[in-house]
Parts: sequence; structure tokens; C-alpha cells
Amino acid sequence: MATRQRMVTAMFRDRINAERAFDWLHAHGYPDSDINVLMSDKTRATYYAQPEAGKISSATKAGQGMGIGGAIGTITGATLAAVAMIGANIAIPGLGGLIIAGPLAGALAGGGAGAVAGGIIGALVGWGIPEDNARAYQEALRGGGVVLGVVPRDADDAAKIQEEFKNLQGEDICYV
Repeated sequence: MATRQRMVTAMFRDRINAERAFDWLHAHGYPDSDINVLMSDKTRATYYAQPEAGKISSATKAGQGMGIGGAIGTITGATLAAVAMIGANIAIPGLGGLIIAGPLAGALAGGGAGAVAGGIIGALVGWGIPEDNARAYQEALRGGGVVLGVVPRDADDAAKIQEEFKNLQGEDICYV
């Protein structure tokens, strides 16, 4: 039986900080395939429905209430947009469609319908997320937030990731 690796996770209530965290992980050597991204289908449709040549379209609702200034149309978050577009779309009870990209998408798909029968909280707790964090993540996902997670290379890297997530207004950061 394989031992589950510890993962650093955080929720981001706004798209821009989620994109910055994703880009930071990417710049520090984590490929897209190692970064777990969770968002609601509604969030993907609202912010990532029409990426244009690696850019987030100004035709989306990305500028409404997000305080993003000149970030629309820049390359910031283009990778997250691409990952969001290819993420698995899994219906989780109580949340509707949930977009999951990264290693967790494969684990969830391998677990079949039983893995998500308990809803998003059950699925997150099953991945090792503490229940309090899972409840906070569920609420953030319902409100348009994005949850990111990655298995760090070592404890020093875990500390750096947690610090960067905190700097980018990540909430309910955990390393479990």
C-alpha cells in the first residue's frame, strides 16, 4: 500500500491571487501536472471560459469586482487558465460541477462514484485535508474561490510554499 504524500493546500478567494500562487509554483519548478486546482464549474465558466492565445479574455467577467486593474489580457494566470480548461469536471453532491486538475483528479477518477458520494467535504477529508479546512474550502469554492495544492519536494520547500500562499492572501493553509 502506497503512503500518501503530504500536500500544502490553500484557498484563494480571488482569481488573481490564485493565479499568482499557481504561477509562483510553476516558476519554482512544479509542472502543471503536479499542481492540484479545484474550482467550481461556475468559476471556470465565469473567469476561464474564453482564453485567447494564452491570455484571459476581457470578454469574460474577470474584471467585475475582482480589483485586477491592468491584469486582464496579460500573461498572468494563463497557465492556470489552461489547466482549468483541461481539468476533470466531476459532479460533487452539494456543489454541482467541480473542476479538478492535477494528481487529485486522477485519484478521484480512480476512486469512482464512491469517492465523491459524501460530497466535497468527504472528498477533501479523504485526501487528508482536515475537516475544518475542507469546510472552509467548500465555502470558498461555492463563492467563486480556487483551492490549490501541491506535494512539496521537502520540508524547506513546504515552508516556502506556505509563506508564499500566505503572502498572496491564501487562507486555511495546511500541510498534511
